[in-house]
Amino acid sequence: MVNITHRSPFLKYFKKNKLAIAGGITVMVLFFIAVFAPLISPYDANDIDRKHILEPPSIEHPLGTDDLGRDLLSRMFWGARISLSVGFVAVGIATLIGMILGALSGYYGGWTDRVIMRFIDIMLSIPTFFLILSVIAFIGPSIWNIMTVIGVTSWMGIARLVRAEFLSLKEREYVLAAKALGASDTSIIFRHIMLNSMAPVLVSAVLGVAGAVLVESALSFLGIGIQPPTPSWGNILTLGKDNIEIAWWLSVFPGLAILITVLGYNLLGEGIRDSIDPRLWQSEKK
Repeated sequence: MVNITHRSPFLKYFKKNKLAIAGGITVMVLFFIAVFAPLISPYDANDIDRKHILEPPSIEHPLGTDDLGRDLLSRMFWGARISLSVGFVAVGIATLIGMILGALSGYYGGWTDRVIMRFIDIMLSIPTFFLILSVIAFIGPSIWNIMTVIGVTSWMGIARLVRAEFLSLKEREYVLAAKALGASDTSIIFRHIMLNSMAPVLVSAVLGVAGAVLVESALSFLGIGIQPPTPSWGNILTLGKDNIEIAWWLSVFPGLAILITVLGYNLLGEGIRDSIDPRLWQSEKK
């Protein structure tokens, strides 16, 4: 397992990666906005003002207003809260499922491995987005349904990563020693092997947040995601599409928010992956 401390090569190489640092700063800013949206929003996100309908950006409304006179900046802040909440919860569900199935597959092998891997192959053969569309259309578009469906349809990559780590780590000396001392399979899996296989899972989870935000935005844009009046970057984009000729700001600003969010998480994830790569450390020593 990568030891992320002040003496670890991880921080040394991460600090050298300016793009990763930029991604980390972007993620922290977005997290701050999401957490403190109720405090930093200049207006109530659903406050209707018919005197200021479809106004362009101004001092009073820095990002303009929508077709009901609602302040776009406030709705963008609350949209960040919704979109990132969906991203974190969905990735949490996917990570939990992937880690459990990957651990069982890699540790026990045999028929357990074959059954789980064939199930993963079946899941990967189904177009994920269309599966999500079908399930959401059937069970209804609530925020918890969206979180759950995205999570239970995006765990396969993590399961494969964890399986590969377990296949390598289960033959290490400390695992054999734990078995010789009579440790149970549960103890070996979760206390000894799982902790040492977290590095690739962390990278996959960070990158997964970006993917979940994109999926949620796409669902909301199509009208089967987060439902109005709850603000989401996707449903704000839908409103922008309907008024693209007279209110460009309704399309540009939520589109930029999605772009910056996805880019930030991707840069951070790539930076973490590069910094925990032992080959980078070895080449540096040479």
